Amino acid sequence: MAEMGSKGVTAGKIASNVQKKLTRAQEKVLQKLGKADETKDEQFEQCVQNFNKQLTEGTRLQKDLRTYLASVKAMHEASKKLNECLQEVYEPDWPGREEASKIAENNDLLWMDYHQKLVDQALLTMDTYLGQFPDIKSRIAKRGRKLVDYDSARHHYESLQTAKKKDEAKIAKAEEELIKAQKVFEEMNVDLQEELPSLWNSRVGFYVNTFQSIAGLEENFHKEMSKLNQNLNDVLVSLEKQHGSNTFTVKAQPSDNAPAKGNKSPSPPPDGSPAATPEIRVNHEPEPASGATPGATIPKSPSQSSLPAVVVETFSATVNGTVEGGSGAGRLDLPPGFMFKVQAQHDYTATDTDELQLKAGDVVLVIPFQNPEEQDEGWLMGVKESDWNQHKELEKCRGVFPENFTERVQ
Repeated sequence: MAEMGSKGVTAGKIASNVQKKLTRAQEKVLQKLGKADETKDEQFEQCVQNFNKQLTEGTRLQKDLRTYLASVKAMHEASKKLNECLQEVYEPDWPGREEASKIAENNDLLWMDYHQKLVDQALLTMDTYLGQFPDIKSRIAKRGRKLVDYDSARHHYESLQTAKKKDEAKIAKAEEELIKAQKVFEEMNVDLQEELPSLWNSRVGFYVNTFQSIAGLEENFHKEMSKLNQNLNDVLVSLEKQHGSNTFTVKAQPSDNAPAKGNKSPSPPPDGSPAATPEIRVNHEPEPASGATPGATIPKSPSQSSLPAVVVETFSATVNGTVEGGSGAGRLDLPPGFMFKVQAQHDYTATDTDELQLKAGDVVLVIPFQNPEEQDEGWLMGVKESDWNQHKELEKCRGVFPENFTERVQ
């Protein structure tokens, strides 16, 4: 019996929601055709425009920050590989081997510390800042629906009052519904009228704090990295002094179009001649004089010290930690139009029948909107993977959900 009662309640709720959607749709059509007036609030509409602009800017900053972090991680890996190469070529009997190894370890720790601090002081703050937008966006949308309900109730009440044959009972009921709809709308409207301007003004302090944190962390990182680079340079200068009798010569390679030459070395052309083959010689200083401290280093200015250039390519897919996938259309195990998967990072309580109810950890299969014009900024259409595997019916399972509550996994 309890089960039947539960089903009855569910069926009644579904019927009520369907009727609400139908009434709202009819009201919107009448408003668009100019047959029904629409309640307007220009000040609130400006607040909504500011909100959408703030959300767009924040989402872009979050994306660019993640790209920056991915690049830091890639540079860390490249620097680590470069130092590993140095350790491999550094002979055991060469002076400064232990110092070079210690510098490499400190280099690795410095990169990890820099990346972690960027995550803690910038990215997590960014995520917290954007985390408040989905709830407010949902409430703005709900306010819009309640405004349509209010207008509809108002028009219904007015039509009954102006009817030639008046039904007092219907008029009384319509008036009751109008008062109820107006109360619900005004409660939501007042809250948003206070929150939206406050949120808009908060962006200044947030941007200042975020970029100050990034700038400060990067400044300290480069200071410490400069010290390590100078120490490594000093170690290599000491090694150079120990092997000062050797000469390293770099000769330019002849071009592919140059005529072949015999084994006999050609005579060097006059100085300044364009045909001269450039030759670069790096002459080492002589061994230190008797009594000098072996391995003594000669300090160099920062301009004399430099790191080898490293070219690192990072792809946009690194931002989400995945590689872009193709459409799932035509695959039997995925819904038609499947684009990619996301995983809920936080619980999300649906506020309307067309929204998905999410628990942290839920995997959602993202699909395109049937009508792209219905897609709001920051919202995606999808079906929970568990529901799809069980029913394989989009009409029963799909719904919209806030993108910021999820993270892309495939």
